[in-house]
Amino acid sequence: MKRLMATLVAVTGLAVASGAAAQTLDKNVKVGVLGDQSGPYQDIGGPGSVVAAQLAIEESGLVAKGWKIDLVSADAQNKPDIGANIGKEWIDVQKVDVFTDMASSSVGLVIAALAKEKNVVNLNSASGTTDLTGSQCSPNTVHWPYDTYMLANGTATALVKSGGDSWFFLTADYAFGHSLERDTSAKVVANGGKVLGSVKHPLNTADFSSFLLQAQSSRARIIGLANAGSDTTSAIKQAAEFGIVSGGQKLAALLMMLSDVNSLGLEAAQGLNLTESFYWDLNDDTRAFSKRFMARSAKGRPPTMVQAGVYASLIHYFKALEALGGNPHDGRMVVAKMKELPTDDPAFGKGSIRIDGRKIHPAYLFEVKKPSESKYPYDYYKLIATIPADEAFLPLEKSLCPLVKKS
Repeated sequence: MKRLMATLVAVTGLAVASGAAAQTLDKNVKVGVLGDQSGPYQDIGGPGSVVAAQLAIEESGLVAKGWKIDLVSADAQNKPDIGANIGKEWIDVQKVDVFTDMASSSVGLVIAALAKEKNVVNLNSASGTTDLTGSQCSPNTVHWPYDTYMLANGTATALVKSGGDSWFFLTADYAFGHSLERDTSAKVVANGGKVLGSVKHPLNTADFSSFLLQAQSSRARIIGLANAGSDTTSAIKQAAEFGIVSGGQKLAALLMMLSDVNSLGLEAAQGLNLTESFYWDLNDDTRAFSKRFMARSAKGRPPTMVQAGVYASLIHYFKALEALGGNPHDGRMVVAKMKELPTDDPAFGKGSIRIDGRKIHPAYLFEVKKPSESKYPYDYYKLIATIPADEAFLPLEKSLCPLVKKS
């Protein structure tokens, strides 16, 4: 009898829990775009990420089906303390369900920890550090378009194999830069090259002269720019003034996007190799998506890889909510459903999300065209090689993610 009563209590408890879960499902969602709206990464994400998020909301089809989806955005200024304060207020007061963008890795890591603590969804499309799906992975985070392993795997491998066997790094002195230098150095050495040294520079540096002189004096064949946005473009422009490339050394822009090439101009950027997982002019689907984005963008430019990542990750997030029958306001439950469903969107095509939260899709090695090769606006890249999805990112067996060890 006691055993029977215990069983009845357990079954009743499950039924109550199931009923409570069902009651929490609704069709209300609040999306938060937290990025760099005014600093060195504003063209990579910034206002364009807000446009991408709004486009995803509209094209999800959920609003037409009676869902209420609100969008908020803020500038974290690439400072983790500001990002954390905004994140806490968004969750506790504004009831934000899902974060996206996160332009700097320091902000991205803080929001990933906060999302885990508060059990909301974190769709990181802008941070590069592999720690998001490595040692600091969580069941609440999905890392979408790229990471530093992907960048190193594409650009560094190609350059070393083509003769660039000695490297010196100019590295942004925060989590992203450190991660990019670490992963690129590993690829350089694995392919038979050597690293001669590195120098760290502050975020949003105006004068690279002392750093470039150290790189020049190293006599390394490749100067790896482990930075992004305006730091990368400023370093390239100032390197030209020092005659670094004309003197026989080659620059490797380890994270360069379409917006950076646009800022430099083809005359200055021509010949640079770079790795991305999205290019607006790659195929019919990317062109159609980019056309819709450009019609909404204030600057009329095609989306960057980060902005495409905001769009694609939210499209998949909305598919997961619909599959669940509503919003449970339970981040771990939603991310688990996202991992269960195959991904398919016009920006990145078909793919999947691994147990560690790493979004898997192909990556592409591009070379920036010469001015004479560009036939129309934003016709900047020529495809050199495609890196298959199962080779583009860190192999799962090498992951430091605790979720992998438990699986």
